[in-house]
Amino acid sequence: MRVLMVAAENDRLPNCKVGGVADVIRDIPYALSNQGVEVNVVVPDYGQSQLNRTFVADIAVPFRQHLETATLWQVEQQNGVTQYVISHSLFSQHHGEIYCNDEGHRPFATDATKFAFFCAAVSEAIEHKMFAHLDVLHLHDWHAACVAVLQKFSPRFVYLKQLRTVYTVHNLALQGIRPFNHDESSLEAWFPTLSYDGQMLCDHQHPHCFNPMRSAIALADKVHVVSPTYSEEVLHTSEPDRGFFGGEGLEHDMQIAKRHGKLAGILNGCEYPTLSIEDISLSDYLVLVESELLKWMSKLAVVQSSHYIAHQRLRKWLTSSWQGPLITSVGRLTDQKALLLRQPFANALVLDELAKEAEKKGGRIIILGSGDKYLESLFTQAMARNDNLLYLSGYGQHIGDMLYHLGDLFLMPSSFEPCGISQMLAMRAGQPCLVHQVGGLADTVKDLENGFSFTGEDLSGQVSQLLEKFNFAISMYADDPKRYQQLASNAAAARYTWLQAANEYIDHLYQ
Repeated sequence: MRVLMVAAENDRLPNCKVGGVADVIRDIPYALSNQGVEVNVVVPDYGQSQLNRTFVADIAVPFRQHLETATLWQVEQQNGVTQYVISHSLFSQHHGEIYCNDEGHRPFATDATKFAFFCAAVSEAIEHKMFAHLDVLHLHDWHAACVAVLQKFSPRFVYLKQLRTVYTVHNLALQGIRPFNHDESSLEAWFPTLSYDGQMLCDHQHPHCFNPMRSAIALADKVHVVSPTYSEEVLHTSEPDRGFFGGEGLEHDMQIAKRHGKLAGILNGCEYPTLSIEDISLSDYLVLVESELLKWMSKLAVVQSSHYIAHQRLRKWLTSSWQGPLITSVGRLTDQKALLLRQPFANALVLDELAKEAEKKGGRIIILGSGDKYLESLFTQAMARNDNLLYLSGYGQHIGDMLYHLGDLFLMPSSFEPCGISQMLAMRAGQPCLVHQVGGLADTVKDLENGFSFTGEDLSGQVSQLLEKFNFAISMYADDPKRYQQLASNAAAARYTWLQAANEYIDHLYQ
């Protein structure tokens, strides 16, 4: 069996990662290869200078009433997996940036055009057998969805129509919605001769708009979401005011997919290398963080308040010691991750309350992550109010990896989490996690078996249970260390492997 994976990100390649999808595209092909599946992977060429490109073919691509030329390159062939990129000026014009943030009233405009062209180029390359014989086409997220649209509606493609198509949803909240017409970034502007069924492709809330994600869910032979629990959550309407995030407007489409036997929930995996990270003391770690922080500061003409306060906090921590728990958190700072932490509580935030409760046990909190500017500001202000809270507004892979090993309790109270990787990395390092019982967090962290979890009918209930479970966890750490250590051992022993995921891909998606 030969599979072609089509995606926007791939952490196997340099500078080709923004989110968790890049980790999946990096790892699952090799697990599939170990099970006898030949895998090709193709992503856009964002202009990375480190790629070792071998020319495969030029691709003639009809797009926006022009015949464009893209180029297919092979960049690696190893262990049964062949990595490709497609180059064109649309992909590399933003100096290596994978995504653009279009301001104002035209969300996704730049990226939607770029990825529509990428899909058209992939479709042409498939049709002209540039990837040799294929059995399965595996599309990831909205960026690859237009391949399914062209496969269904364009008479240009005959061989493409014969392929079994699988569509994986990694982030249901981002759907890539654009108008059908009357805009340079619209379906009819990209493919002016395409005859399509607008009822099948339209967005439910904005019927004059094309919804790539909804289209691929409707058109694919199989629809895959990245955990069993999330595959149930997406069948229900999101109620953000209540703190529930489910189908995000596509719950009806997911229900249809389930009725037709198309929907599968398969948990992502995690690598379990035999070599673990070197042991490092907390003081040595803080010295490394200070060095990283100074690099971040040097890149800015004016020092950010978050960096300044963090540096002052580091200097103070380096001259003090404590015996309490170290609570850690690593991840993008978005409302998905931080909605509960930013809720008002006792004239401050829930995050302040967690810091106060930790202080009673002599504990400290380190949060690493950047993202939403408003949230960065809230977390910076919370750091200024709490001497035992260090918020690092940035990201460095090595200081993040070390934090998984150093911490005593990993905090991940996401409002929704299709799968999650941070909790697996923390568990792998023997750090119990405190998580909201949603999506992949519910499938990996078992309350009082290998970690701590909470739920709640609405936002206030979730906040109340988060605080209650946090206090329970740090009290167990202080008062019942033997039981706590057993939880940590159970976390380290848990296994969610890519081999297991690969077998489920073959059985439930590809056959």
